[in-house]
Amino acid sequence: MNSRLRKWSLRSFAAVALSLFAAQASYATIDLYKFDSPEQEQQFKELGQTLRCPKCQNNNIADSSAELAQDMRHKVYEMTKAGKTDEQIVAYMIDRYGNFVTYDPPLTAGTLILWLGPLGVLVFGFGFIVLRSKKNKTTIEANSEEWDNEHEERLNALLDENKNEDGKVNK
Repeated sequence: MNSRLRKWSLRSFAAVALSLFAAQASYATIDLYKFDSPEQEQQFKELGQTLRCPKCQNNNIADSSAELAQDMRHKVYEMTKAGKTDEQIVAYMIDRYGNFVTYDPPLTAGTLILWLGPLGVLVFGFGFIVLRSKKNKTTIEANSEEWDNEHEERLNALLDENKNEDGKVNK
């Protein structure tokens, strides 16, 4: 009786696990697109590889399973079927989703600030340190000149007062 219960439990577990895996597989959809020419299909595949999914950090829309990427693939398909060029499709995607959708964004004022900003901060910091150290050096030199001129006479006078008849300083 005990072995029958084990077999039944094992079969039930296997059936439940198999049904869960089958349900997950149904969510994985494969986009099937029909094109009028092989050139359109090639254009679609190339654009799918060159456009980045805005939701997924470093996935292109061909590899991403995000719903946004599916929408973008469908729009690329529609525009490819309509005879749009690569430039027109990419321009549409940039207008809609921003420069992030391309792996090679154009050089604009914003991207220039992003690239040169850290360099500017580094140069500013280095210049600040150099100027600050020069200022401290001149302050020390000025203080040492003041010591030499003003305090030298006073120090000599105090030493002269403390000297005994032998010329040695009293302790």
